[in-house]
Amino acid sequence: MDLLKRESATPYLSQTDNKIQQLWDGKNSKLEVVEKQCLQEFRCAELTIGLIMSKYALVLLRHGEGAWNKENRFCSWVDQKLSSDGVKEALDCGKLLKELGYEFDIVFTSILSRSIQTAWLVLEAMGQEWVPIEKSWRLNERHYGALIGLNRAEMALNHGEEQVKIWRRSYGVMPPPIDESHPYFFEIYNDRRYNTCDIAKDELPRTESLKEVLERLLPYWEDIIVPKIKEGRRVLISAHGNSSRALLKHLEGISDEEIANLTLPTGVPVLLELDENLHPIKPHELLGDQGAIQAAIKKVEDQGKAVASKT
Repeated sequence: MDLLKRESATPYLSQTDNKIQQLWDGKNSKLEVVEKQCLQEFRCAELTIGLIMSKYALVLLRHGEGAWNKENRFCSWVDQKLSSDGVKEALDCGKLLKELGYEFDIVFTSILSRSIQTAWLVLEAMGQEWVPIEKSWRLNERHYGALIGLNRAEMALNHGEEQVKIWRRSYGVMPPPIDESHPYFFEIYNDRRYNTCDIAKDELPRTESLKEVLERLLPYWEDIIVPKIKEGRRVLISAHGNSSRALLKHLEGISDEEIANLTLPTGVPVLLELDENLHPIKPHELLGDQGAIQAAIKKVEDQGKAVASKT
């Protein structure tokens, strides 16, 4: 990431790269430690200068891996806890944010357990367990309707990878709606957490495209989250892949076509630097080891490939 203006940062980056190359040329294991420390110090300085340049910093986070993520099933509004890998992802995310010097004043989550559990673990790893958490169904994952519970790879075998990608990633296409014959219908709509919503339970969605996710998310963003940001509160949103993608689309002006290519891996924090009008001053950045992040993105994208289920 280049939190500095590119013109001013490039000479410094070149000097740093040259020094690090010299360290590597020495083939000395002790110098590898120095190199790592050098990179970490530069990274923290880079973040600090960048945050000074921006008016506000917002961190988005897709929850850690859930049990159904691991099984490659459409989870959506079915409530699932984190897998053991998901717990580790959340704790590692908190450790990373702590190392980078982040502090939060308020956290927003959905009302699904995997979102809330992720927030708890991140704050625990940061030593900030006391930070208040506010929850809303408007940050829930996209409602996948009749697809809920189905295996993505098996769906790709039966309907084709392109159709599954349209269902998963397109902006305006809704899957078939869920109805009372669906095995998870009553588990979802009899759950008393949905008695806490700001609309009647019978008005809750039965299916959604990303467009509908954005439409139900925006009132909460504008009425609840934006005022906190403008008060100077440092905000973390621990939500889901599609609610996070919808918000990024809104803030960054991503086109209906391009949003299909935006993939967010689980447990990876996303930094948005915003000006006084909450417009991004640069593209969002996924924080952490970039090689590991790219591998995690590929893993998410491969979930829609036609591979027969092992179960």
